[in-house]
Amino acid sequence: MPASKTERLVNLVICLLASRTFVTKERLRATLEPYRNCPTDEAFERMFERDKEELRELGIPLEVGTVSALFEDEVGYRIAPGEYALPELHLEPDEAAAIGVAARFWQQATLAQAASSALLKLKAAGLDVGEAAPAGIEPRVRVEAPAFEPLLEAVYDRQVVRFSYRRSDGEVRVREVEPWTIDSWRGRWYLAGFDLGRDAARVFRLDRITTPVLLTGRAPEHKVPDRLDVRAQVDRFAEGSSADLGPATLRVRVGTCFPLRRGASSIVEGDDGWDTIVITAYADTAGWLAEYGPDVVVLDPPSLRAGVIATLRAIAAPVSAPVGAQAQGPMLAVDGVSGGKHHKRLEVAS
Repeated sequence: MPASKTERLVNLVICLLASRTFVTKERLRATLEPYRNCPTDEAFERMFERDKEELRELGIPLEVGTVSALFEDEVGYRIAPGEYALPELHLEPDEAAAIGVAARFWQQATLAQAASSALLKLKAAGLDVGEAAPAGIEPRVRVEAPAFEPLLEAVYDRQVVRFSYRRSDGEVRVREVEPWTIDSWRGRWYLAGFDLGRDAARVFRLDRITTPVLLTGRAPEHKVPDRLDVRAQVDRFAEGSSADLGPATLRVRVGTCFPLRRGASSIVEGDDGWDTIVITAYADTAGWLAEYGPDVVVLDPPSLRAGVIATLRAIAAPVSAPVGAQAQGPMLAVDGVSGGKHHKRLEVAS
């Protein structure tokens, strides 16, 4: 979960563990800064109710009782230390190996701090999983998209988000979404949720979100479907965008496009500043190649080349000047012919 929420829940647990009597909501609000900073009583009530449910879902025994024997309607909360203490931990070799792989995975992600903290707690309990991961197994999923952490917070807090999203054809539109879950598939991260603008369930690739994610604070109106249903939606979306279209031949500028080169089945170095590589193309490869701009030229297949050009034209369209008018600001030009060979050209004209 996001660091800010984790810190708030940890402080709440510490406060309830340290008290020998039941603690009222009013005292918790005065003691803990996140509660104290809530602008209204309603905002505090919503945050506190969510936190209580979160603690119970985590298995933390939250007790409810009366603060005073004279006033039974004055309710408070506490966590009994004896009930909260964990039993001695034992891990089988395969369980320790799984934790080791997971730890190496999250070291590459925005949750690296939380992962390190969890490992320290396991080591403090006498478990060493640092070397438990099998040799030769390296998790490859990365969480580099800036949208990951705010969306994860929105999923946990159940609030509507707003962001600009670029479709595979280059069109960018503002979306308002009730987030359900974030899932990964073949190295990419996806958000599943209810698109309020389209009044339907939708799946979004995180690397196509083009603006910072805005957490609106509004509660969703639609119920989250079953987890298996959501996973099936992500799988269908990801499989559709990752359908294997066969080999594609590209010319790439020397010293660029290293992600493409890593996945290439063959690389032929040229003496004109360009190398020729062969990769496996998928349904969404055109949009991906367009992001490399003038450093990639698609030679084959023609359908992929046409898709890249169409994507670049869609990106250029909103800023292109009308026919006969003088260009105002940057203008994008794509598609050209050079030296008898077809090239994709990305220019900025002022």
